[in-house]
Amino acid sequence: MKRVAIYPGSFDPVTNGHLDILKRGLRLFDIIIVAILHNPGKEGLFTVKERVGMLEESTRDLEHIEIDTFDGLLVDYAAKRNAQAILRGMRAVSDFEYEFQLALMNRRLNRDVQTVFLMTGLRWIFTSSSIIKEAARFGGDINGMVPPVVLKKLKKKFRQAYSRS
Repeated sequence: MKRVAIYPGSFDPVTNGHLDILKRGLRLFDIIIVAILHNPGKEGLFTVKERVGMLEESTRDLEHIEIDTFDGLLVDYAAKRNAQAILRGMRAVSDFEYEFQLALMNRRLNRDVQTVFLMTGLRWIFTSSSIIKEAARFGGDINGMVPPVVLKKLKKKFRQAYSRS
């Protein structure tokens, strides 16, 4: 039986920290499904379709990765995809309480799906999609924090800020 994990998130946009968790997760799981939550009540910087494209481009050299979208409960999606685990990255202690609450609720909803936490590599510990978007919005240098395709798309979204720098 293949060990399958779901790596859920908004990935708005995908960062090198996300890719770090993904690559290290491949040492533990045979297949990782990167699952973008489609939340119609929340508008992101990038559309779900754009995020799928950036993830596909950013992971094209990785084997045993699938990119997908879902809505509804994560544990229902995990069961539908025959996944045994949910893979989550944690950057700092501040992530712990929220992630722990989610893991407990998911466990209550489906005891067959385990949550596996990986600590983000030290290089990425202060990196988040929100912080990167904020820096990019004002023309900050985010080179090396995101995959090249994401850097290009962020520069395009915030063209005016980058034309001043």
